[in-house]
Amino acid sequence: MSVNRQILLRTRPEGLVGDDDFEHIEKPVPEPGEGDALIRTTWLSLDPTNRLWMREEPTYFPPVGLGEVMRGIGIGQVISSTNPELPEGAMVAGMVGWQDYILASEAMAPFTVIPEDLPVDVRHMLGVLGHTGMTAYFGLTDIGKPQPGETVVISAAAGAVGSVTGQMVKAMGARAVGLAGTAEKCRMVVEDLGFDACICYRDEDWREQLAAACPDGIDVDWESAGGEILDHMMGNMNLNGRIVICGLIAEYNDQPNKGVQNFDEVIMKRLTIGGFVVLDHMTDRGQEAVGAIAGLMAEGKIKPLETLTEGLETAPMALNRLYEGDNVGKLLIKVADPPL
Repeated sequence: MSVNRQILLRTRPEGLVGDDDFEHIEKPVPEPGEGDALIRTTWLSLDPTNRLWMREEPTYFPPVGLGEVMRGIGIGQVISSTNPELPEGAMVAGMVGWQDYILASEAMAPFTVIPEDLPVDVRHMLGVLGHTGMTAYFGLTDIGKPQPGETVVISAAAGAVGSVTGQMVKAMGARAVGLAGTAEKCRMVVEDLGFDACICYRDEDWREQLAAACPDGIDVDWESAGGEILDHMMGNMNLNGRIVICGLIAEYNDQPNKGVQNFDEVIMKRLTIGGFVVLDHMTDRGQEAVGAIAGLMAEGKIKPLETLTEGLETAPMALNRLYEGDNVGKLLIKVADPPL
């Protein structure tokens, strides 16, 4: 391509994002200088954290500035390079942003070169073998620590992280009980991914169904939803239970936060609550996580679950699929076909 398409954040959205919250522009493809590399985006990851980065309040990263390229994790191919660590033709993963091209020197963090002999499709480095799978791995091994026979409840069980988490829980010998937004998603995670049970949280009696699916109580809550689900979990944990705060997606679109009503249960049940950001561990322990997950995949104990779409221009509206329940597993946008 002779131009670099970019999607800029124009306004700070309220609720679900709209296409008018962004500006679509075209600029010349940047020229790499000495020691730099030009990277062409091939795959773009859509994650709940994209919505957080649009807010004015800082998170673990500063907010995306108005008029700036929307931040996004992705995979790209090195088109030209004078950087020996990023050789021409290599596939790399990192903060590519919502654009066709980026200079390595302008990225928020260094790019990681993907091995040429990767035994699975390269896009899995954004999902089950990337930050998604690592989130499940670090959250379970460091905070949840499920023991054989214990019960783990996973909210957003059909989502990118939840689907991997439940399969990993089963590999650890514990029971995996999911929460999902439709009966079809519940059927899928049980029949296709091996969860012990899954409850549709939109059913009026979901609390009663959950109690029936957890006859020995709840030892670990893998929390991606927040809101009333988190509140219910805190009131129904076993003694010495662990709550892993992976995300609070129910609250990312500026919905009113009613607050947790059962916080005294932290004392009464001696609960451990842990929040974490996967980026804190990727540099030092990334190979550990990828090795463990790849081993489970080779044994058939973890299956990737994905929703794929095409076209960089679809990114703003595709992001809403994470909040409307219109996707399963990892949501990815195919931007271009390598080799380029």
